[in-house]
Amino acid sequence: MSSLAPAELELAMRGTVTTPGDPDYDERRKLYNAMIDRRPALIARCTDAADVMAAIGHAKRERLPIAIRGGGHNGAGLGSVDDGLVIDLSAMRGVIVDPASRVARVLGGSLLGDVDHATHPFGLALPSGIISTTGVGGITLGGGLGHLTRGGGLTIDNLIAADVVLADGRLVRTSESELPDLFWALRGGGGNFGVVVSFSFSLREVGEVLAGPTLWPLEAAPTVMRAFDTYMETAPDIVGGFFLFLEVPPAPPFPEELHGRKMCGIAWCVTDPDATDVFDDLLAAAKPDLHGVGRMPFPMWNSGFDGLYPPGHQWYWRADFVKELSDEAIALHCEHGAKLPTMQSSMHMYPINGAASRVGKDDTAWAYRDAKYGMVIVGVDPDPANAGLVRDWTVAYHEALHPYSMGGAYVNMMMDEGQERVRASYRDHYDRLAAVKAVYDPENLFRVNQNIAPAT
Repeated sequence: MSSLAPAELELAMRGTVTTPGDPDYDERRKLYNAMIDRRPALIARCTDAADVMAAIGHAKRERLPIAIRGGGHNGAGLGSVDDGLVIDLSAMRGVIVDPASRVARVLGGSLLGDVDHATHPFGLALPSGIISTTGVGGITLGGGLGHLTRGGGLTIDNLIAADVVLADGRLVRTSESELPDLFWALRGGGGNFGVVVSFSFSLREVGEVLAGPTLWPLEAAPTVMRAFDTYMETAPDIVGGFFLFLEVPPAPPFPEELHGRKMCGIAWCVTDPDATDVFDDLLAAAKPDLHGVGRMPFPMWNSGFDGLYPPGHQWYWRADFVKELSDEAIALHCEHGAKLPTMQSSMHMYPINGAASRVGKDDTAWAYRDAKYGMVIVGVDPDPANAGLVRDWTVAYHEALHPYSMGGAYVNMMMDEGQERVRASYRDHYDRLAAVKAVYDPENLFRVNQNIAPAT
């Protein structure tokens, strides 16, 4: 038995423990972002809260750093750690929906697609994300931007309770009335405070949606960005849609004559599928080359990007919150957006000026209720030889636009960028988060994340 005592952990768990040298080790340690390679000492694939409690206790005894892995989509690879213990929740997938109360209880390793599958038959949905293979845990704890944000708020705005295994091994339930300081911190504070083994969400009435892309030539981008910015100031809450730069994929629903063209566009999601006239004002500002919007079930649209972004590609992320789009900023976006280095590279600008902006500034740990957009720049490609290419483009684009931002970023869309960026992303909530951290994780056991150090 090694000094890490994997056999001891195996006896304490219903799940499995994987170590270097095991036949499935390389498969189980893989990350969604293949630009990052981690070699953990142990991977504990947990099946329930008791397994998580055992894994935390083992890591503390053996003095191993801990990483928590839900869906594994974290851009910075923070779901794994070299020479440490990975608490892998991928075997903890399940969703129970109560249609009468419109509440879903979701296990900590579930994916957004699991939630969509379970809620859609009841005409319900959880506002969260745009890719169905995203883990519920990670996107929720960081905030939760997606197709339904303007009408339904952030994912954390729909969280009503959570079951959490703390650093001391206790399993607790937290809500507005139970450990409210912990509940406040979980809603945007990331994985800093424990391992969430189940979430309880209030659901929204969403069945079929009016969704799809509208695309314009690149030369129309300045006009489209300005028109989009103006339109979103007064658009009804039923309208979701994010602006993007893209190279058109050679696949449906795009016509062959657009394949491979660099373009700008808006990816729409309107929760009233009969509201076909909501686009009229924006379409009048610039004639599109494609208005590919149609009626479809929400889960179909919420998985529409899955095929374009499978696990195992090279990823490099940069992000910022944005309050206004000046003419100078639009010009810089158009300059860098025209230089997309690969087909899957993109810039997305998600409006958050609807329901999310009407939640009180201090009601949750999310610190940018006054932002108009969450902007993310992603360099993506399957070929490791292009890792430097996509990284350099992303960094150059971000450095050009960062002076026009609000200073901080959405933590789910950041790489490992240092403590100053973490502080900027929590603004004046950081000190309160650090105080909560000191109560629930005073030794900073959960530090493989966008880390909030415990107050001293």
